Amino acid sequence: MGVKGVYVMLFLLEITSGVIGGVPRKPIDVPFQKNYVPTWASDHIKYFNGGAEVQLVLDKYSGTGFQSKGEFLFGHFSMRMKMVGGDSAGVVTAFYLSSQTSEHDEIDFEFLGNRTGQPYILQTNVFTGGKGDREQRIYLWFDPTKAYHTYSILWNMRQIVFFVDDVPIRVFKNCKDLGVRFPFNQPMRIYSSLWEADDWATRGGLEKIDWSKAPFVASYTSFHVDACDATTPQKAQICNTRGRMWWDQRAFHDLDGPQYRSLQWVRSKYTIYNYCTDRTRSPTVPPECARDRDI
Repeated sequence: MGVKGVYVMLFLLEITSGVIGGVPRKPIDVPFQKNYVPTWASDHIKYFNGGAEVQLVLDKYSGTGFQSKGEFLFGHFSMRMKMVGGDSAGVVTAFYLSSQTSEHDEIDFEFLGNRTGQPYILQTNVFTGGKGDREQRIYLWFDPTKAYHTYSILWNMRQIVFFVDDVPIRVFKNCKDLGVRFPFNQPMRIYSSLWEADDWATRGGLEKIDWSKAPFVASYTSFHVDACDATTPQKAQICNTRGRMWWDQRAFHDLDGPQYRSLQWVRSKYTIYNYCTDRTRSPTVPPECARDRDI
């Protein structure tokens, strides 16, 4: 391990050992079939150990994806994932929550593949009431193709937090009082997919896929969902009763000091794009950015 790796390990030990509240419950390993079903190209999904591990395959004929069996309103969602290795430029691996209305809400992890030797880019985005354009991009402090890492979302009435291995990398606060819509009344399903970026990649300045490197494989395990079931309107109404679930408790209304310091560490060392500071796109600072401490 190099000097940089030692510093990263020491930092992570410091920030995780100092947390006194607001750490989501530890995910429980469950098989794929408990919470998910394929959505398309099911023949491109491979199962191992009774569904404890799943691989998504992308080739020149098709990608594939899956979704949760139920819909949810608030909770904690996580996957342990290992990204496509080697030359994966033009390949996108997505893990996200989304409602199915015209003014939809969405909470996104998108992993943007790379040429061999270049770092993966992790892009996050939040849509509220159909409005997105809130991209943030970071490099990860590890190689996500070598081993499984945990990617999770905490969603309650106060905030949305993106975590990587329990390290918060982004927070999106409820800024309804500032005129910014927040996801609070549209149940969402969980989705994941492996697909070719194609035109989207070209528009975003990413390189196109090299099909000679196919098939591309992303691996998943630990299909954890700890959330309020909102599959029916009656169930969704119960989910809106605040204060009863662990994620509604005061410890999860905000990040604590050590968590904010770790978030600042990610922003200062690994952030490569933040819509909050993009004056070409937004001549004035979006109102949520100050509350999210993004500026």
